[in-house]
Amino acid sequence: MRKKKLPPFVVVTLFFLILAVFTYILIFSPRLFFDIKPQVPDSGQGAISEVDGAGANSDAAAETKPAPAAKPQPQPKKPEPPLEKVDIVLIGSELEGMYLARAAADEGLKVKILDPRPALGGQLLQGEMLFLDEPKDDQNKSLVQGRVKKLFDGYKSGKIRKLPDYQAYYNENLLGDLPVESGIKIEAVETATGTSGGAGAGTGGVGGETVKSILYRTASGEEKRIQASYWVDDTDFAALISRLKSTRLPGLEAVYGQKNIEYMSTGFMMKFKGVDWKTFNTSFNSLTRDQINKKYGGGYVSDSYAIGLSGVTNAYKTLSDRVHLRGLNALNQGNGDVIINALLIYTVDPSDDKSVNEALELGKQEMPRILDHFRKMLPGWGSAELNGFPPYLYVREYNHYETDYVLQVSDLLGGKMFWDDVSIAGYPIDLQGTSVNKVGIEMGRPDKYGMPLRSFMLKDYANVIVAGKNVGASAIAYGSARIQPNTSLAAETIGVILGQIQGKKKLKELTKADMPALYSYLESKYRIKLTGVTGKNKIAGWSEDRIAKLNTGEVVYH
Repeated sequence: MRKKKLPPFVVVTLFFLILAVFTYILIFSPRLFFDIKPQVPDSGQGAISEVDGAGANSDAAAETKPAPAAKPQPQPKKPEPPLEKVDIVLIGSELEGMYLARAAADEGLKVKILDPRPALGGQLLQGEMLFLDEPKDDQNKSLVQGRVKKLFDGYKSGKIRKLPDYQAYYNENLLGDLPVESGIKIEAVETATGTSGGAGAGTGGVGGETVKSILYRTASGEEKRIQASYWVDDTDFAALISRLKSTRLPGLEAVYGQKNIEYMSTGFMMKFKGVDWKTFNTSFNSLTRDQINKKYGGGYVSDSYAIGLSGVTNAYKTLSDRVHLRGLNALNQGNGDVIINALLIYTVDPSDDKSVNEALELGKQEMPRILDHFRKMLPGWGSAELNGFPPYLYVREYNHYETDYVLQVSDLLGGKMFWDDVSIAGYPIDLQGTSVNKVGIEMGRPDKYGMPLRSFMLKDYANVIVAGKNVGASAIAYGSARIQPNTSLAAETIGVILGQIQGKKKLKELTKADMPALYSYLESKYRIKLTGVTGKNKIAGWSEDRIAKLNTGEVVYH
């Protein structure tokens, strides 16, 4: 049977119908025939991968145009910390530097105190080193001058003996209305290189580096920036100086032949109550000198003080070899209270809080046993009790950094005076013990000597002043220079000078010709006398070689 052919018009119609369907699919659903991935705008974040699926869901995903990726938002700019501008910034609040701050403020300068420690007063108020050392010359004449004399007068008269007395003196005579921020941390120091000056005829020229500003963080965590004309490091761990390009001088490790850096021992002040001082004093002084030497190992006791008694202290055995009980420096504070400087703790780094806290714990561990020892060995101490612990150590020493002039032992024993003296000083060259020389050593007794301004100006910096324990002295000369009245007078003098030269000269531009007018002002207004003073030269006739060995500790003056 023959197949029936379709009419031509039907064939043509079917052809165009199929062609139309194919064209529609090709235009609107190309992925049925071709592997074509959807295009998306380039967001800068790389290509977006295709999500595979099955059936209708896969097709729907392929036909849905993805949204453009969000552009990254710019980070908000960190706001600049608030800026303060002053004339002088004192870093730290040790007694010595506070005299500079107070004098400069009284001379009309704007002063700000930034203290890295959480509480004010350092050695005096926190370490509670309330037994004061007074420098005297060979004629037993006190060398104490300036505002610190009021402190010593009160101390010797018995009016200033207990911690609240010292706090009142500090607050009323030094701190006053000076602005303070305690517990700060230095974050950054901005410096600039000087373009003029250099080591000229003055105290050191004005070239070198200049500290422009400091970025610091407050105890509450806020960042601040401060600018100043002068910066004073008055800390016991060189908080500012150690962040600068300063040269560390050889320390006691060079004297004792040690490889590791070590400082003089720190002190843990021992506090007692319930002491019958009258019985102690009367019983001790009822003995002959031979009996005192035999029973107590020497020493003396008065109404106010007990010194030495090394036979008693040597009989005590410490729990730790890092601790030593040396001869007593005991102060009768009245009403049965006694405070003693005698407990030494070695290998303490005052720049390390952990090291300081460990030393405090060592001291606290010894105290009950020391109390028991004193009860047995000393008359009038049978009912004594512990009277608490100091919150901080008596720090004697940290690193020494090079200043424009570094005091040497020969300067001290030679009674040398300088054209730019800011203090007349004295005191035995007293090197307290270290772990390798636990009892320490005395390297000579100067009559009196001058301390030049240059020993308080950090070398290679135009506007950095060192105060207190940071004085520019060799490790041996420091044994005398470190005593508080010596550096307190220097600090006060510098504070007055800064006020007098404000707007006229820089501190390092001062010359010998500038000093007479400044000395006259200091004497007439502040009763500070720095001229016309002569110290005894105890090394006259010594050869240069012998003097050089004296300065390095190879020769000890007797």
